[in-house]
Amino acid sequence: MTHYSVSRSALVLLPLVCALGLAAGTSVRAAAPAGDHGSAHAEPVAAKPAKAPSAPDKAAAQEAPETAVSKKTVPVDGLPTGSGNPMAEKIRAAMAGTVVASKKMTVTVEGKDSAEAKAASTAGSAHANTNSHSISPSARAMASQRYNQARAAAVSGHSTGNTSAGATASTGNAHSGEVHWAYEGETGPQAWGSLKPEFNVCAIGKRQSPINIEDGGTLQGPAEPIQFTYVTSSASVVNNGHTIQVDVQGENSITVRGSNYRLLQLHFHTPSEEQINFKRFPMVAHLVHKSNEGQLAVVAVLLQEGDANTMIDKVWTYMPLDANDRVRMPQGLLNVSELLPKDQRYYQFMGSLTTPPCSEGVLWMVMKQPVTISRAQYKLFTQLYPNNARPVQPVNGRPVREAQ
Repeated sequence: MTHYSVSRSALVLLPLVCALGLAAGTSVRAAAPAGDHGSAHAEPVAAKPAKAPSAPDKAAAQEAPETAVSKKTVPVDGLPTGSGNPMAEKIRAAMAGTVVASKKMTVTVEGKDSAEAKAASTAGSAHANTNSHSISPSARAMASQRYNQARAAAVSGHSTGNTSAGATASTGNAHSGEVHWAYEGETGPQAWGSLKPEFNVCAIGKRQSPINIEDGGTLQGPAEPIQFTYVTSSASVVNNGHTIQVDVQGENSITVRGSNYRLLQLHFHTPSEEQINFKRFPMVAHLVHKSNEGQLAVVAVLLQEGDANTMIDKVWTYMPLDANDRVRMPQGLLNVSELLPKDQRYYQFMGSLTTPPCSEGVLWMVMKQPVTISRAQYKLFTQLYPNNARPVQPVNGRPVREAQ
């Protein structure tokens, strides 16, 4: 259905046009006014078939855009005089040479949003025909379909024709996949607790690691020694995207607090995550153990620059360069005891994992005496991971035992 809005000037000119058309012997088609700025919800009235246009006129009509105004004019001198209509005579006298004999009416749809207005304009264009006043059923159906599509799009808030498969896939991919965390940026340590519900302990936990250990606030006194049972073993070196990790095979374990913990893996951080009297070391190695009951126990070995470390040299030899890559070390090459300091006194406290999900209930033992690594060994690691340490967390009144 086409919506017409007729201006007041059209109402004034309508009698004149009718009079001039009748006088010239041409057929004139008129439409009833729709009121001030209203929409006329009526179908166009079919008129008598017009004379078929000549070939040049037909070609010109096809090339011209639908919104163009017809340029066909009639000299004023050729129009009949003495019509008996005073208003017509006044208008004729005021014309300055020519008057437009036929012109296209521009339809303005008011009270619609942009999408509906576009649909109405499209429907109007589909119905418009400069050579005929009849409307085919197929054109009417097409205009109605376009109008309904545009109206539905406007109501839903989406523009038709602008949604592509690529855009849909991009939106879907933005909310899919594994949650990734990092040591800096928007997914850094400050955001770990909000990245995933399982990570909320990183933000709300009260016994988080690492911590700063102050000698003046520790429980000083005798403490049981850690019994290390490390033997030559097979292992594989993994670049897991956050650090270099060594997965250890064989019967390697520690015994402390009356329980035995088997060595699972060891990995490295730079700088050291643990602080001693607010001092950080260039690197730290974390040796992760697990008991038969499922409790974790981590031994932290602080690393400072000095002589090359024999065990680290072996691990670095088989260091994978790409994330998620794994390299197997020769059988029996690894001996983790080569990483331990001679003085095996330690600080002991209850803490958590230092990476998501930051699970608590982990027994920590930080060796008081650091071991050395060479500058070249340190540089090789930091070229891959220049900073993969979590900031220190509040102690929250936790007791820290310092073995004397």
